[in-house]
Amino acid sequence: MAERLVVISDMWGAKKGVWATSYLVYLQQYFNISYYDSQQLANLDACVDCTDQELKDGFDHGGIETAIGQLRQKEKIPARYLTFGVGGEIVWKAILKGLPVKSLYAVSAHGLPFEGQRPKIPVRWVYGALDADKPSSAQLVRMQRYVEIVQGFGQDLYTDDTIIKKIAKNLLSLVTHKTNGTTKVVQIKKPLLVS
Repeated sequence: MAERLVVISDMWGAKKGVWATSYLVYLQQYFNISYYDSQQLANLDACVDCTDQELKDGFDHGGIETAIGQLRQKEKIPARYLTFGVGGEIVWKAILKGLPVKSLYAVSAHGLPFEGQRPKIPVRWVYGALDADKPSSAQLVRMQRYVEIVQGFGQDLYTDDTIIKKIAKNLLSLVTHKTNGTTKVVQIKKPLLVS
């Protein structure tokens, strides 16, 4: 029987989440996957033409807590989690409130509490080096988990096909191998675009 993988989208969910299909295609043969749109978890699905700021405000003003409650209600069995953007914050805070999790692979997660309680599960954080909102070096050290900084990419690095393949491969290796808890900087060459 395949292991369970729960995938939580970024703040845009399915509305701008065509890239998420690539993850599902790569990983479906290895995992029993459940996908959640973070806007729907947060009851923000009526937000069709929102700006980034309006959507962030919706999550900040009750959406995160609503999503945590919905996720805890839906997910009772321990699973592995792959999250993007706000999905990482939702799952991290849900773990602290009792969500049963085997491991967390969070890409471009923001809004995380760097002090206080830390769950004792394997966690991998991935950020683009050009992401203006990534945690500071001091915060990364306090996170005391495996952190990967990908050179040449920003906050939306998870939408790039090269990164999608890399994350899928890394997630599979995490399931089969242990990793050490260090910060790693990775240089990935972007493919040339030819028109």
